[in-house]
Amino acid sequence: MPSFDIVSEFDKHEATNAVDQANREISTRFDFKGTEAKYEKTDAVITMTGNSEFQLQQMLDILQSKLNRRGIDIACLDLGETEKAGKIVKQTVTLREGLETLLAKKIVKLIKETKIKVQAAIQGEKVRVTGKKRDDLQAIMAMLKEEKLEMPLQFDNFRD
Repeated sequence: MPSFDIVSEFDKHEATNAVDQANREISTRFDFKGTEAKYEKTDAVITMTGNSEFQLQQMLDILQSKLNRRGIDIACLDLGETEKAGKIVKQTVTLREGLETLLAKKIVKLIKETKIKVQAAIQGEKVRVTGKKRDDLQAIMAMLKEEKLEMPLQFDNFRD
């Protein structure tokens, strides 16, 4: 029976490369000369350090462009609050991964509303969709690509 998984994930190595490229760019830009601007990545959290909130906004734009070029959808970014500590301003950017239960339930509900003969089951941080016809599964994929959800979706593990 054909099936596929709906997941939301990103390539961690590409995220590290994007952060390295962003660090390289701010080290060469004239408007960041002599400042303490830098990016630090630990697991799925990127910490931006700068001298002002305006600088943090510029750094966020640079980071988003580098992530986008590396194939990471910026919809998975979760911005933290800006923290001031003397002359330094910090902000954390979390790269979200996996489907939360509320989003997974919403996806299952959307699939059931289409009246296409497929079954959707939540399995941890992914949703498995099973059906008798490959065309039905492809119709579900097309419908989910059209839908505007808060997390980017990937379709994985397609079995025929």
